[in-house]
Amino acid sequence: MGVRPFPPRNVSAQLTSTNHDRDSAGMTYVYPVVSRRAGGVSVGINLNPNNACNWACVYCQVPNLTRGTAPDIDLAQLENELRTLLTDILRGDFMQTRVPEGARRLNDIALSGNGEPTSAREFPQVIECIGRVMADFDLIEKIKLVLITNGSLADRPRVQAGLRKMATLNGEVWFKFDSATASGMRAINQTRIAPDRQFERLVTTARLCPTWLQTCVFARDGAPPTAAEQAAYLNAVERLRVHGIPVRGVLLYGLARPSMQPQADRLSALPAAWLDTFADAIRAAGLPVKVSP
Repeated sequence: MGVRPFPPRNVSAQLTSTNHDRDSAGMTYVYPVVSRRAGGVSVGINLNPNNACNWACVYCQVPNLTRGTAPDIDLAQLENELRTLLTDILRGDFMQTRVPEGARRLNDIALSGNGEPTSAREFPQVIECIGRVMADFDLIEKIKLVLITNGSLADRPRVQAGLRKMATLNGEVWFKFDSATASGMRAINQTRIAPDRQFERLVTTARLCPTWLQTCVFARDGAPPTAAEQAAYLNAVERLRVHGIPVRGVLLYGLARPSMQPQADRLSALPAAWLDTFADAIRAAGLPVKVSP
């Protein structure tokens, strides 16, 4: 497949860890970011250019978020865009001209974007496509393939097929786990999924592909998560440990960029000390924690 030239849009703008503009490369599906959690360049794959998601998390940074699923994916276009950007990163001057010193390494390819990536009907075909490109650039086992997901569709066979393939590509799942209570999930993620059902999906995911919990904590109306919310979360972590579920750990993070949702003015960042204290409690319950205030 031929690779078209890297598009001229914004090519002179330097990336920062606070700017995750999905349009920075002028492409439909593929975009580069400097990831504060990854500590390098992440090549993002946005399967939801229609800004549609089946959840509506109150801290979401996607503007004009709508309820829905990913549109049909043009696999040929996605592959061409991925090859184009990787060529510029690995063989061009992308790192020197667009990435700050200290972050000039390719860390991963991450399926994230503007909605739930596993809602794409072509999800397993997307993973196959990415795997083919990674092999051609000799990236398998050298970088990670990350899926950032709310996990709500992990019980579907096509999603499980994609997860199995990811596991062969040095894959890693970041499974959204902000709350272990029904009221917390309704308030934070605006979903009515039962926590026990979501826990089952987490177990399925962790057994198919290496998995981390991804937990966003913040203050609402100036107050941190309640003691009951914290206790329910820690009980869920303990349950994972007791049953030997192979979850790698917790990615605990705060509000780094402003929410674009109607509830934004009610949300604020928690002190780093609060996150550190909660992280210690999670470790005591049985899981390693990486903290990003």
